[in-house]
Amino acid sequence: MAMNYTLFPLCEYAVTVRFADYIDETVNDIVHETAVRLKRERKEGVNEIVPAFSSLTVYYDPLAIGYADVCRWLREKVESSGQTDRPLARTVVIPVCYGGEFGPDLPEVARFHGISEDEVVTLHSAGRYRVYMIGFSPGFAYLGGLSPRLSTPRRAVPRTKVPAGSVGIAGGQTGVYPLATPGGWQLIGRTPLRVFDPHRKEPSLLSAGDIVEFRPIGADEFARWRDEHD
Repeated sequence: MAMNYTLFPLCEYAVTVRFADYIDETVNDIVHETAVRLKRERKEGVNEIVPAFSSLTVYYDPLAIGYADVCRWLREKVESSGQTDRPLARTVVIPVCYGGEFGPDLPEVARFHGISEDEVVTLHSAGRYRVYMIGFSPGFAYLGGLSPRLSTPRRAVPRTKVPAGSVGIAGGQTGVYPLATPGGWQLIGRTPLRVFDPHRKEPSLLSAGDIVEFRPIGADEFARWRDEHD
């Protein structure tokens, strides 16, 4: 595992460990392996460990532990060697009803690439997507692995409200809106699953490091799913 990294204070109670300044699966592996190790061997005074694309941030209580001590602990754990700390990736299959009222931007995505709407659906649902990080809103998973043939710019004018469960494309990434929020991603479908539910033991359906597969469904199956789970 590559050990090149930099440490810097994010604020008066957080330190960021940056492994690279680009998105890469190998770098993301390092991020998550390190996060697992830090959580397993958490130092007193450390409150939270948040992995991202190519960095992770450690939040701590400055009244319980100092910046220098946090940095020493991080260097020790980041540079420690041994068995792989990252757990096996979990595969999550997400049903999606593409197009129509559920995916109003599907026609635009198809026009942008000069292909049919069915080809967009085929390409999107054929991929295996990696959850690089959770952010933006609770449970929002940034998914890498989108086919370059579907890479599409964000909307010029964001929507003021995107329905929960909407599946979108923004540049070279795809993702699922867990909550009804404003957003500028190109919406191509929607899942009936509750991607984020604060009443569940694990509120977020997806976690960093998961593998996501999308399964096309029809409007009837979408309605039945909702009826059975609401």
